[in-house]
Formats: sequence, structure tokens, C-alpha cells
Amino acid sequence: MWKSFKPLLAMAAATLTDRGRRAVTLLRTGFRSSHTTIKPSYDAVIIGGGHNGLVAAAYLQKGGVKTAVLERRHVLGGAAVSEELFPGFRFSRCSYLLSLLRPHIYKDLELKKHGLKVYMRNPHSFTPLLEDGVKGAPPRSLTLGPDLIKNQNEISKFSQKDAKAYPEFVAHLETLAGAIHPLLDAPPVDIPGLTAGSLRKRLAAAATLMPLVKFGLKLGRNFTDFYEITAAPIMKILTQWFESEPLKATLATDGVIGAMTSPNNPGSGYVLLHHVMGELEKEKGAWGYVEGGMGGVSQAIAKAARSYGADIFTEKDVGQIIIGSDGAAKGVALKDGTEIHSKVVLSNATPYVTFKNLTPQGALSPKFMKAVDQIDYTSPVTKINVAIDKLPNFLAFPTPDDKPAPLHQCSIHLNCESVDVLETAYKDAVNGRPSARPMMEMTIPSVLDPTLAPPGCHVVSLFTQFTPYHIEGQEWTEQDREAFADNVFDWVEQYAPGFKKSVVGRDVLSPPDLERIFGLTGGNIFHGSMSLDQLYLARPLPSLSDYCSPIKGLYLCGSGCHPGGGVMGSPGWNAALMAISDLKSR
Repeated sequence: MWKSFKPLLAMAAATLTDRGRRAVTLLRTGFRSSHTTIKPSYDAVIIGGGHNGLVAAAYLQKGGVKTAVLERRHVLGGAAVSEELFPGFRFSRCSYLLSLLRPHIYKDLELKKHGLKVYMRNPHSFTPLLEDGVKGAPPRSLTLGPDLIKNQNEISKFSQKDAKAYPEFVAHLETLAGAIHPLLDAPPVDIPGLTAGSLRKRLAAAATLMPLVKFGLKLGRNFTDFYEITAAPIMKILTQWFESEPLKATLATDGVIGAMTSPNNPGSGYVLLHHVMGELEKEKGAWGYVEGGMGGVSQAIAKAARSYGADIFTEKDVGQIIIGSDGAAKGVALKDGTEIHSKVVLSNATPYVTFKNLTPQGALSPKFMKAVDQIDYTSPVTKINVAIDKLPNFLAFPTPDDKPAPLHQCSIHLNCESVDVLETAYKDAVNGRPSARPMMEMTIPSVLDPTLAPPGCHVVSLFTQFTPYHIEGQEWTEQDREAFADNVFDWVEQYAPGFKKSVVGRDVLSPPDLERIFGLTGGNIFHGSMSLDQLYLARPLPSLSDYCSPIKGLYLCGSGCHPGGGVMGSPGWNAALMAISDLKSR
């Protein structure tokens, strides 16, 4: 019956206005502004209602700091947002999986009480191969999940040696990733405080060494291994452990996901580590779907913040940070001319947007602004959200009855059967062209969460790489977007014939679109590349790693700060504690 409505759905999707989408989104998600009227002054104003800004608001308000959040868009969440793009289909439009959210934030803010529900996935990943089956059998595939015995059985299809080594590799990664946790929940070491100032300041700065000491103690004799994996190409690490291409390529995807880098480039090892250091429902390294889409995370955090008394507003577009005659931040001015004064301002925007677009010209030194210009925001990502009326049926694991199989609930890696395929895709983008054979991570969250799509239908997320910000020096056109999406669908079709016929709507977000819609400079999902020169003491800049800006009372609280990207909450938590401490010392 649904197929008979397919033409109507396509027509509705094509004609749905931005205002209509906004109204539908507000009705479906409940992301409305506070019922209170915005006040002329607060203790703290937060620019941007992304998840880190909302976390900061919750902790500030919980600490007795009267706080307001001002979100530019009609919907809260920043990149962690749910939107109904086609009638009846709700998408995690940008970020799409949860794992990295810090457990203490989840507990402190009682997010479960405030409606956060997560669907665990089993298995975790499925990598089908494009090959002719042997004696009529389906092509091979690799499925990985929480059961190590099952994983070994899967890997043994390609290498008995790799199957034997895999459990030790997983344990090794867990050791290295677990050691990082003390560093996530605290600002980086205060080097200036340790090397200058009064004895009192030096003693206070010495306290910032404790997380680093805990990190070192947790690592112990594994310190050299940690150094190697953070500095080396991920392929150097994987080749030490494994020989089979499907396994190495599947694991390598986490070393390049969201990053304009190759598995053979130095630093890709850390990107892998960053993606395995989370946990979900106490399962280490697991990723899951949030009920109602990723906006459910933001909604739960916003509810927590409001329960403490924070005011949260949408459609409040900040035009400029107000700087007083003493050179300190005094609040913000909206683009409609409204001024909101405050003792401190926290920016959830990228460092580039904060200092280049929102800070008055002349308030910062030319040397500092030159450093801001050099922050790397290169992005390889084009996100495609797809509405379908039938589940994909993969040649490597046929499911002809259209009933969900375990493989449908996990991350499906396409064009990931060999590292050479990933390397070629990367080189295409480096040369200014979208990848001819793009790396893809497909997820179908509606398999576990029926609230996302009409009965019998599903929502699909295609996180694709590699695409440059400019195509051979030119801006993306609508024809470029459609041509790239067509190529992506052609590749999906090779793995799952019939996929293209099932499509009833698609939303294509190139790097410039991610920048325009979500404020992600360069389209970078991490608010800045997670390269070694932009981590810890150097994130986002060596002179700007403690959340405090050169302007007194202005703080950064977004993913551009330590410890970086992902729906983690740590930047918001750390920045809030820093602001509270400074307010108390005034």
C-alpha cells in the first residue's frame, strides 16, 4: 500500500518549504524555546545550542550561574539534531551514532530520566565484498560484534592467523583507550602557570598535572605503544597485527572517518583510538542509536539544563560579542539589534567563527588572528540522508523477505574491502575531485527505532568520503551534489541490487552545506581536524588550550577545544568548570 503513495511522498518532499519543515520539526521533536522571555542580562550567555553548549549550560546553572543559551537555528542540537526532512521520515541529519558521551555527564545530568534512550547494536559492523561467490555461494563478508568467538569465526574466513590475534588486539586497544579517560575530563596542563607567576599560581597549576599523572600510571609500560599509535599511520599498526585485507580495511575506516587523511598517513592511528575510547551501557567501544535520532541527546541535555533553571532559546542569531571598555566580554548583540549582557560569554561555535565572525575587529592581536587563520578545518565528508521503502538486500548476505537481519542494525562498510580502495578514494579528493569509488558507512537506525519512519519504510544514513570543499577549485553546484549522490547510489546498488528503486527521498550535504547549515567551518565535523598538531595542549591553538580566550570573560566550549569532536560533552563540561572557577575568583 505504501508504494502507491510513493509519488505523492516524492512530490511532498520536493515542495515542502523551509518554513513547513521547521514547523514539522518543532512539532515532532519538542525542541522549542523556553516559555520565558529573554532577559536583558544573565550571569552567563552561551552562543550556540549544540550538545556541548547545552552541557555547559546545565553545569553552569547547576553551579548557581544564571545562564541563557542562544541557538541560531529553529532547532536545538547543533550537529546532534533530529529533523523530519520528508513527511514521516525523521533523520539524525548530521551526527548519527552515540558512544563517546562521558558517563559522568550521563549520570550527573540524569539524562535517562530526561528521556534519553539508546538502542544497542549487535553486531557492530558488516563489511560485504564485491566478488563472485564460490560454486554459487554468496560473496564473502566480515561481521564483527561484541562476541569475540563469533568475531574469530568471521575473521577465520580470511585468515586463521588474524583470527587468533584479534582478541589480543582488542584488549590492547582497550588498554590504550582507557588510559586517555583522565585527560578527557580535565583541561590540559597549565604550562604558563607552571613556568611563571607567583608561587600560589604555580601550586594551582600543579593540580592540572594530576590527570596527566593518572594517564601515565594507567599506561605504564604501554606508553611507547600509545606514542606509536598516536603518531603512526594506522596501517603501520594494523600490518603489525594482521594480514587479511577486509579486516585491515574495516578497522582502518575508524582511522580516517571524518578526517581528510589516508590510512597510510601519520596520525591516523589516533583517529582510530578516538573512535574506540567510548562506551555505551558499560560496553567498551560500542556505538548505538538514540531513540528519535541524535536530537534525543540534545533534547535530554536541554531538559536537564532547564530543570536547573537555564533559559534556552532558538532562532536567536548572535551577530557580535560585546566587548567593554576594559577589553572584557560583556554579553552579545543579536542580529536583530537586541543586546543581552552577561558576566561571561561561552561560545559553542568553532574557533574560526568565534574569533573571525563574532568578535569585533581590532579586539584581538594580528598575531593571534593569523594563528586562527591557520587552524585546519579540512573535511572529507558528504552526508547523504535517504528515505527508503524497502530494506537493502545485500548479495553477500541475502534477506529476500524484507525482514531486518542483524546486519541491518550495524555500521555497513561499503567500498572498504581493501586498503588500496580507501587510498585511491583519498587521492581523488586530494586532487580536487570527489572520490570515484567513495568509502561509505551506511546505517539504518529505523531497524531498531520504529519512531523514525512509516511502517515498512526506513531511514538510511550514508556517511561518505572523500569529497573536497571545492571541486577542482570551483564551488559545489546542485548538479555536483546530485552527480555525487548518483555515484554513491550506483555503488550501493552493486552491493545491494534494488536499492535505487527503494529510494523515495534524499538529502545531500556536501562540506559547504555542513558549514552553512550547522556552522561547521570547512564542513569539519570535529570543529577542527584531529591531527597531532591540533590535540591536547595545541587544541585549537597552543595559546588557547584552556578554554579561555585572550578576551577576559570569553570562553570556548565547543568541539574545537580539548578533547575534540564527537558527541562527548567534555568540552562543555570543562569550559563550564573553568568559567565557574573564574567567576568565583572575581
